[in-house]
Amino acid sequence: MAEPRRWVSPTGETIACTEKLKVLRENLEEIRGLCQDALDDAVLMGCDEAQFRDVLVDVIAALKSAYGPLRGQTPNGKS
Repeated sequence: MAEPRRWVSPTGETIACTEKLKVLRENLEEIRGLCQDALDDAVLMGCDEAQFRDVLVDVIAALKSAYGPLRGQTPNGKS
């Protein structure tokens, strides 16, 4: 799975903490696995693969952080 070459904060600072990077990587692997299973289920049930992929994109696009902007950030993620 492709990951960004480096993770950055909303202010552009590099996220370098090994534990944070490990958690990010593990979370993305888990999300990928869940999405793959859901896609396979949809196809096996006769759904159009492209349509299901579009729905997954919409689901991700609609996500909002439960924490809102953190200290030093504006609502759009910029400081």
